[in-house]
Amino acid sequence: MKLWESLKMAFSNIWSSKMRSFLTMLGIIIGIAAVMVIVGLGNGMENYMTESFESLGINTLTVSIRGRGSSRTVTADQMYQIVADNPEYLDLISPTVSMNTSVKFGSETSTTTSVTGVSEDYLKIKDYSVTTGRGLEYVDIYNRKKVCVIGSYVNETYFSGNGVGQTFKLGGNQFTVVGVLQEKADSEESSTDDAIYIPYTTASRLSYTGFMSSYTITVKDVDTADKGKTAVEDALYKIFADEDAYTVTSMAEMLDTMTKMVNVVITILAAIAAISLVVGGIGIMNIMLVSVSERTREIGIRKALGAKERWIKSQFVIEAAVTSMLGGILGIAVGYGLSSIATIIATNMLSVDITVAPSANSVLMAFGISAGIGVLFGYLPAKKAAQLNPIDALRYE
Repeated sequence: MKLWESLKMAFSNIWSSKMRSFLTMLGIIIGIAAVMVIVGLGNGMENYMTESFESLGINTLTVSIRGRGSSRTVTADQMYQIVADNPEYLDLISPTVSMNTSVKFGSETSTTTSVTGVSEDYLKIKDYSVTTGRGLEYVDIYNRKKVCVIGSYVNETYFSGNGVGQTFKLGGNQFTVVGVLQEKADSEESSTDDAIYIPYTTASRLSYTGFMSSYTITVKDVDTADKGKTAVEDALYKIFADEDAYTVTSMAEMLDTMTKMVNVVITILAAIAAISLVVGGIGIMNIMLVSVSERTREIGIRKALGAKERWIKSQFVIEAAVTSMLGGILGIAVGYGLSSIATIIATNMLSVDITVAPSANSVLMAFGISAGIGVLFGYLPAKKAAQLNPIDALRYE
């Protein structure tokens, strides 16, 4: 029997029992759709985490110095030297000094604006752009000048968009605005736009910090971030001889760890959802066994007319595979629909910018699995049909 004739017969038999065929496919449809949505959710979470870490600087190392008692510390010059000694892995460095002080703009006082002491390279490290004026310069750091760069929210809220050249008081000290940053977070209160950056040397003096305890360092290549981290740790160990005196955190390493954790969870959930595919396969096997019983006389007539066992077997296997593949196609369509709904829910209701998007590989794999399940669970009924005795089959009522 030709393949085309087998396919036509399979579609004819499926169409003649539409409701029964649909209910048979239902397990496959649910399983494929569930797997697609879960895999799509995993892809969306991975992309969301990557974008979040990129905004923080995926190519950065964060160094926290706790020290070892009062006699052993590390200076900013020593940290700069560590970077200079490892040019193949490390690139830029900026001490970061967070200040907890009042900010007074004329008669208004802000309690949400963050004030951070940084180096002239910090804006480049964070990929911030100056739209008006200039950024911090080395001379500002060296001379401990009372100048600053402000975020767009501060510029619009307190200076009506004309902040450059304006002054304000920071802890009783007057600062001059020399630059305004490009908007990064819709200019909202307490966002990255509600910020002031001053020279770290000035911040250290005003906050009476004896030494810098936090540094941000960029690596030359994200792929070698682990080597850059090791280089910093080795250098600090030579200074402190105590691993508890410091902490070096790699953003790339954190992202990799979180991605692996998400993938493990998604794999487990997808495996659980795939159980319904097995249930769907059992349903296909059950309906094919019923079909064999209903078509016993037909099988007997075909065998009496000379049909070979392999023809009978292939006919039922093809019919089971077609049923399963149709279920897979419907499952893929439902999966895309549910993914779109999940994206809308995540964006509008949960306020999380996650796009639930099944990958092309997951769609192809889902279709292949649905076809495979049809062949696998359709083989037993097909074998039973092929082995029927034609005489007994013709006598069957």
